[in-house]
Amino acid sequence: MAPYSDSDPDQPLHRRLARFNAARLKLDAPSFQWEDDLAHEYDLRVLEGGYLEALRAAVQPAASVSAGDPAHFVRWFETLAHTGPGQQHPLFDWLAQEATLAQMRWFLTQEAAGEAGFEDLLAYTQVKLPPRPKLEGARNFWDEMGHGKESAMHGQMLEHMVRELDLHPTIDSTVWESLALANTMVGLATTRRYAYHAIGALGVIELTAPGRVRQVSTGMRRLGLSGRARAYFDLHAALDVSHARAWIGEVIRPLVEADPGCGQFIAEGALMRLVCGERCFERYSEELHARETAAC
Repeated sequence: MAPYSDSDPDQPLHRRLARFNAARLKLDAPSFQWEDDLAHEYDLRVLEGGYLEALRAAVQPAASVSAGDPAHFVRWFETLAHTGPGQQHPLFDWLAQEATLAQMRWFLTQEAAGEAGFEDLLAYTQVKLPPRPKLEGARNFWDEMGHGKESAMHGQMLEHMVRELDLHPTIDSTVWESLALANTMVGLATTRRYAYHAIGALGVIELTAPGRVRQVSTGMRRLGLSGRARAYFDLHAALDVSHARAWIGEVIRPLVEADPGCGQFIAEGALMRLVCGERCFERYSEELHARETAAC
Protein backbone atom coordinates (compact mmCIF):
# COMPACT_ATOMS: atom_id res chain seq x y z
CA MET A 1 0.00 0.00 0.00
CA ALA A 2 1.57 3.29 -1.09
CA PRO A 3 2.09 6.18 1.34
CA TYR A 4 -0.56 8.90 1.30
CA SER A 5 0.39 12.27 -0.17
CA ASP A 6 -1.95 14.35 1.96
CA SER A 7 -1.64 18.10 1.64
CA ASP A 8 -3.42 18.75 4.94
CA PRO A 9 -1.10 20.53 7.40
CA ASP A 10 -2.15 18.10 10.16
CA GLN A 11 -0.65 15.17 8.28
CA PRO A 12 3.07 15.72 9.03
CA LEU A 13 2.29 16.58 12.67
CA HIS A 14 0.46 13.33 13.29
CA ARG A 15 2.97 11.19 11.45
CA ARG A 16 5.69 12.76 13.57
CA LEU A 17 3.71 12.27 16.81
CA ALA A 18 2.89 8.68 15.83
CA ARG A 19 6.58 7.87 15.44
CA PHE A 20 7.35 9.63 18.72
CA ASN A 21 4.68 7.65 20.56
CA ALA A 22 5.88 4.36 19.09
CA ALA A 23 9.42 5.13 20.27
CA ARG A 24 8.61 6.44 23.73
CA LEU A 25 6.26 3.61 24.69
CA LYS A 26 8.49 0.71 23.64
CA LEU A 27 10.78 -1.13 26.03
CA ASP A 28 14.23 0.46 25.90
CA ALA A 29 17.61 0.56 27.61
CA PRO A 30 19.62 3.40 29.19
CA SER A 31 21.48 5.64 26.79
CA PHE A 32 24.45 7.94 27.19
CA GLN A 33 22.47 10.43 25.12
CA TRP A 34 19.59 10.59 27.57
CA GLU A 35 19.84 14.38 27.90
CA ASP A 36 19.51 14.80 24.14
CA ASP A 37 16.62 12.33 24.19
CA LEU A 38 14.88 14.38 26.87
CA ALA A 39 15.35 17.58 24.87
CA HIS A 40 13.84 15.88 21.83
CA GLU A 41 10.97 14.55 23.93
CA TYR A 42 10.33 18.04 25.30
CA ASP A 43 9.97 19.44 21.78
CA LEU A 44 7.52 16.70 20.82
CA ARG A 45 5.52 17.03 24.04
CA VAL A 46 5.12 20.75 23.35
CA LEU A 47 3.78 19.94 19.88
CA GLU A 48 1.49 17.34 21.40
CA GLY A 49 0.26 19.79 24.03
CA GLY A 50 -0.48 22.44 21.44
CA TYR A 51 -2.53 19.96 19.42
CA LEU A 52 -4.46 18.71 22.47
CA GLU A 53 -5.19 22.23 23.69
CA ALA A 54 -6.53 23.22 20.26
CA LEU A 55 -8.78 20.15 20.26
CA ARG A 56 -9.91 20.96 23.81
CA ALA A 57 -10.81 24.50 22.80
CA ALA A 58 -12.90 23.18 19.91
CA VAL A 59 -15.08 20.98 22.18
CA GLN A 60 -15.29 23.17 25.30
CA PRO A 61 -18.60 24.89 24.42
CA ALA A 62 -20.32 21.55 23.81
CA ALA A 63 -18.76 20.07 26.95
CA SER A 64 -20.09 22.92 29.11
CA VAL A 65 -23.64 21.63 28.54
CA SER A 66 -22.75 18.73 30.86
CA ALA A 67 -22.55 21.07 33.88
CA GLY A 68 -24.99 20.31 36.66
CA ASP A 69 -25.47 17.76 39.42
CA PRO A 70 -24.01 14.26 39.02
CA ALA A 71 -27.32 12.82 37.81
CA HIS A 72 -27.49 15.45 35.06
CA PHE A 73 -23.88 14.78 34.08
CA VAL A 74 -24.48 11.04 33.79
CA ARG A 75 -27.60 11.62 31.67
CA TRP A 76 -25.63 13.96 29.41
CA PHE A 77 -22.78 11.45 29.08
CA GLU A 78 -25.15 8.61 28.22
CA THR A 79 -26.78 10.64 25.43
CA LEU A 80 -23.42 10.72 23.63
CA ALA A 81 -24.15 7.16 22.47
CA HIS A 82 -26.89 8.61 20.25
CA THR A 83 -26.12 12.29 19.74
CA GLY A 84 -22.32 12.50 20.02
CA PRO A 85 -20.08 13.31 17.05
CA GLY A 86 -19.81 10.43 14.62
CA GLN A 87 -22.67 8.36 16.01
CA GLN A 88 -24.91 6.49 13.54
CA HIS A 89 -22.42 7.27 10.80
CA PRO A 90 -23.51 5.66 7.49
CA LEU A 91 -20.05 4.18 6.98
CA PHE A 92 -20.91 1.29 9.28
CA ASP A 93 -24.17 0.32 7.58
CA TRP A 94 -22.20 0.31 4.33
CA LEU A 95 -19.47 -1.90 5.81
CA ALA A 96 -22.10 -4.30 7.11
CA GLN A 97 -24.08 -4.50 3.88
CA GLU A 98 -22.02 -3.49 0.85
CA ALA A 99 -18.24 -3.34 1.31
CA THR A 100 -16.13 -5.70 -0.76
CA LEU A 101 -13.42 -7.82 0.82
CA ALA A 102 -10.73 -5.42 -0.45
CA GLN A 103 -12.57 -2.45 1.01
CA MET A 104 -13.09 -4.21 4.34
CA ARG A 105 -9.41 -5.15 4.48
CA TRP A 106 -8.43 -1.52 3.85
CA PHE A 107 -10.75 -0.34 6.63
CA LEU A 108 -9.44 -2.95 9.08
CA THR A 109 -5.84 -2.00 8.26
CA GLN A 110 -6.56 1.64 9.08
CA GLU A 111 -8.28 0.67 12.31
CA ALA A 112 -5.40 -1.59 13.36
CA ALA A 113 -2.87 1.16 12.67
CA GLY A 114 -4.87 3.62 14.77
CA GLU A 115 -5.32 1.26 17.72
CA ALA A 116 -3.48 2.71 20.71
CA GLY A 117 -3.90 -0.33 23.00
CA PHE A 118 -6.84 0.07 25.40
CA GLU A 119 -5.18 -1.96 28.16
CA ASP A 120 -2.06 0.23 28.15
CA LEU A 121 -4.10 3.45 28.05
CA LEU A 122 -6.09 2.13 30.99
CA ALA A 123 -2.93 1.23 32.91
CA TYR A 124 -1.62 4.78 32.53
CA THR A 125 -4.98 6.38 33.37
CA GLN A 126 -5.67 4.50 36.60
CA VAL A 127 -2.54 5.80 38.37
CA LYS A 128 -3.53 7.46 41.68
CA LEU A 129 -7.26 7.18 41.08
CA PRO A 130 -9.41 6.90 44.22
CA PRO A 131 -10.15 3.31 45.33
CA ARG A 132 -13.62 2.86 43.82
CA PRO A 133 -12.71 4.08 40.30
CA LYS A 134 -9.38 2.26 40.49
CA LEU A 135 -11.09 -1.03 41.34
CA GLU A 136 -13.34 -0.70 38.30
CA GLY A 137 -10.29 0.13 36.22
CA ALA A 138 -8.69 -3.07 37.53
CA ARG A 139 -11.74 -5.17 36.64
CA ASN A 140 -11.79 -3.65 33.15
CA PHE A 141 -8.06 -4.22 32.77
CA TRP A 142 -8.44 -7.88 33.77
CA ASP A 143 -11.05 -8.31 31.06
CA GLU A 144 -8.70 -6.69 28.53
CA MET A 145 -6.00 -9.12 29.65
CA GLY A 146 -8.22 -12.12 28.93
CA HIS A 147 -8.43 -13.05 32.63
CA GLY A 148 -4.83 -14.19 32.45
CA LYS A 149 -5.11 -16.25 29.25
CA GLU A 150 -2.83 -15.00 26.47
CA SER A 151 -5.05 -16.08 23.59
CA ALA A 152 -7.99 -14.23 25.17
CA MET A 153 -6.13 -10.94 25.60
CA HIS A 154 -7.96 -8.34 23.54
CA GLY A 155 -4.77 -6.95 22.04
CA GLN A 156 -3.71 -10.45 21.01
CA MET A 157 -7.09 -11.05 19.42
CA LEU A 158 -6.63 -7.94 17.31
CA GLU A 159 -3.11 -9.06 16.38
CA HIS A 160 -4.48 -12.44 15.34
CA MET A 161 -6.95 -10.73 13.00
CA VAL A 162 -4.12 -8.71 11.46
CA ARG A 163 -2.05 -11.87 10.86
CA GLU A 164 -4.93 -14.01 9.59
CA LEU A 165 -6.03 -11.38 7.07
CA ASP A 166 -2.41 -10.60 6.14
CA LEU A 167 -2.83 -6.89 6.91
CA HIS A 168 0.19 -4.60 7.03
CA PRO A 169 -0.59 -1.46 9.04
CA THR A 170 2.17 1.16 8.97
CA ILE A 171 2.37 4.82 9.86
CA ASP A 172 3.08 5.88 6.29
CA SER A 173 0.15 3.93 4.83
CA THR A 174 -2.37 5.24 7.37
CA VAL A 175 -4.55 8.30 6.92
CA TRP A 176 -3.59 11.04 9.35
CA GLU A 177 -7.03 11.08 10.98
CA SER A 178 -6.48 7.54 12.25
CA LEU A 179 -3.05 8.48 13.57
CA ALA A 180 -4.55 11.56 15.23
CA LEU A 181 -7.05 9.40 17.09
CA ALA A 182 -4.28 7.23 18.52
CA ASN A 183 -2.09 10.26 19.25
CA THR A 184 -4.96 11.87 21.14
CA MET A 185 -5.57 8.83 23.30
CA VAL A 186 -1.87 8.35 24.09
CA GLY A 187 -1.41 12.05 24.84
CA LEU A 188 -4.35 12.11 27.25
CA ALA A 189 -3.46 8.87 29.04
CA THR A 190 0.25 9.59 29.51
CA THR A 191 -0.12 13.21 30.70
CA ARG A 192 -1.44 13.60 34.23
CA ARG A 193 -2.92 17.05 33.63
CA TYR A 194 -5.27 15.26 31.21
CA ALA A 195 -6.15 12.37 33.53
CA TYR A 196 -9.83 13.35 33.72
CA HIS A 197 -9.89 13.76 29.95
CA ALA A 198 -8.51 10.24 29.55
CA ILE A 199 -11.27 8.92 31.83
CA GLY A 200 -13.90 10.55 29.64
CA ALA A 201 -12.27 9.33 26.44
CA LEU A 202 -11.97 5.72 27.63
CA GLY A 203 -15.52 5.76 28.97
CA VAL A 204 -17.01 7.02 25.73
CA ILE A 205 -15.17 4.29 23.78
CA GLU A 206 -16.94 1.68 25.91
CA LEU A 207 -20.25 3.54 25.49
CA THR A 208 -20.21 3.97 21.73
CA ALA A 209 -18.21 1.03 20.39
CA PRO A 210 -20.74 -1.86 20.58
CA GLY A 211 -22.99 -0.76 17.71
CA ARG A 212 -20.08 0.00 15.38
CA VAL A 213 -18.13 -3.19 16.03
CA ARG A 214 -21.30 -5.25 15.65
CA GLN A 215 -21.76 -3.82 12.15
CA VAL A 216 -18.11 -4.46 11.29
CA SER A 217 -18.51 -8.06 12.43
CA THR A 218 -21.68 -8.41 10.36
CA GLY A 219 -19.79 -7.23 7.29
CA MET A 220 -16.90 -9.60 7.98
CA ARG A 221 -19.30 -12.52 8.40
CA ARG A 222 -21.07 -11.59 5.14
CA LEU A 223 -17.70 -11.68 3.38
CA GLY A 224 -16.93 -15.15 4.71
CA LEU A 225 -14.22 -14.19 7.19
CA SER A 226 -13.63 -16.72 9.96
CA GLY A 227 -14.90 -16.57 13.50
CA ARG A 228 -11.32 -16.23 14.73
CA ALA A 229 -10.78 -13.20 12.50
CA ARG A 230 -14.03 -11.67 13.80
CA ALA A 231 -13.46 -12.58 17.45
CA TYR A 232 -12.15 -9.15 18.51
CA PHE A 233 -15.24 -7.43 17.12
CA ASP A 234 -17.73 -10.06 18.31
CA LEU A 235 -16.37 -9.80 21.84
CA HIS A 236 -16.53 -6.02 22.04
CA ALA A 237 -20.03 -5.89 20.60
CA ALA A 238 -21.24 -7.60 23.78
CA LEU A 239 -18.67 -6.90 26.49
CA ASP A 240 -18.43 -3.13 26.04
CA VAL A 241 -22.12 -2.74 26.93
CA SER A 242 -21.45 -3.93 30.49
CA HIS A 243 -18.13 -2.09 30.58
CA ALA A 244 -19.90 1.18 29.75
CA ARG A 245 -22.45 0.75 32.54
CA ALA A 246 -19.74 -0.04 35.07
CA TRP A 247 -17.44 2.78 33.89
CA ILE A 248 -20.23 5.35 34.23
CA GLY A 249 -21.44 4.01 37.59
CA GLU A 250 -18.13 3.17 39.24
CA VAL A 251 -15.66 5.64 37.70
CA ILE A 252 -17.34 8.71 36.27
CA ARG A 253 -20.20 9.25 38.69
CA PRO A 254 -18.10 8.89 41.89
CA LEU A 255 -15.47 11.30 40.53
CA VAL A 256 -18.08 13.92 39.63
CA GLU A 257 -19.80 13.48 42.99
CA ALA A 258 -16.49 14.05 44.78
CA ASP A 259 -15.45 17.00 42.59
CA PRO A 260 -18.14 18.48 40.31
CA GLY A 261 -15.51 20.63 38.59
CA CYS A 262 -13.85 17.58 37.03
CA GLY A 263 -16.98 16.94 35.00
CA GLN A 264 -16.00 19.59 32.46
CA PHE A 265 -12.69 17.81 31.83
CA ILE A 266 -14.31 14.35 31.58
CA ALA A 267 -16.81 15.79 29.11
CA GLU A 268 -14.05 17.42 27.06
CA GLY A 269 -12.14 14.13 26.89
CA ALA A 270 -15.22 12.24 25.74
CA LEU A 271 -15.93 14.78 22.99
CA MET A 272 -12.28 14.91 21.93
CA ARG A 273 -12.36 11.16 21.35
CA LEU A 274 -15.66 11.31 19.48
CA VAL A 275 -14.54 14.19 17.25
CA CYS A 276 -11.40 12.24 16.34
CA GLY A 277 -13.53 9.21 15.53
CA GLU A 278 -15.90 11.26 13.40
CA ARG A 279 -12.97 12.64 11.40
CA CYS A 280 -11.79 9.06 10.81
CA PHE A 281 -15.21 7.94 9.61
CA GLU A 282 -15.46 10.86 7.18
CA ARG A 283 -11.96 10.23 5.80
CA TYR A 284 -12.53 6.49 5.52
CA SER A 285 -15.74 7.14 3.59
CA GLU A 286 -13.96 9.52 1.21
CA GLU A 287 -11.09 7.09 0.60
CA LEU A 288 -13.36 4.09 0.10
CA HIS A 289 -15.63 6.00 -2.28
CA ALA A 290 -12.60 7.15 -4.28
CA ARG A 291 -11.30 3.57 -4.49
CA GLU A 292 -14.74 2.30 -5.53
CA THR A 293 -14.96 4.97 -8.26
CA ALA A 294 -11.45 4.18 -9.49
CA ALA A 295 -12.28 0.47 -9.70
CA CYS A 296 -15.24 1.27 -11.96
